Amino acid sequence: MFEVAVSASISPETLRKIETGRVATPSFPTIAAIAEVLGLSLDDVWSKINQPVRAPEYEQVSGQQIDRLAS
Repeated sequence: MFEVAVSASISPETLRKIETGRVATPSFPTIAAIAEVLGLSLDDVWSKINQPVRAPEYEQVSGQQIDRLAS
């Protein structure tokens, strides 16, 4: 972690805070620097943090079960 932080020109403490969520919204230049050091494109980073949230899958309920629930 120390090498990544130094290579990205940020302090190891800042990187630690980002990793643990204590810095909720790191600046764009900070994210870009970390991504570059890790060999990630910003497109890769963006796609990872913006994956669509899937709705939970529900069991199909028969008409008979619905009638029982309604009564």
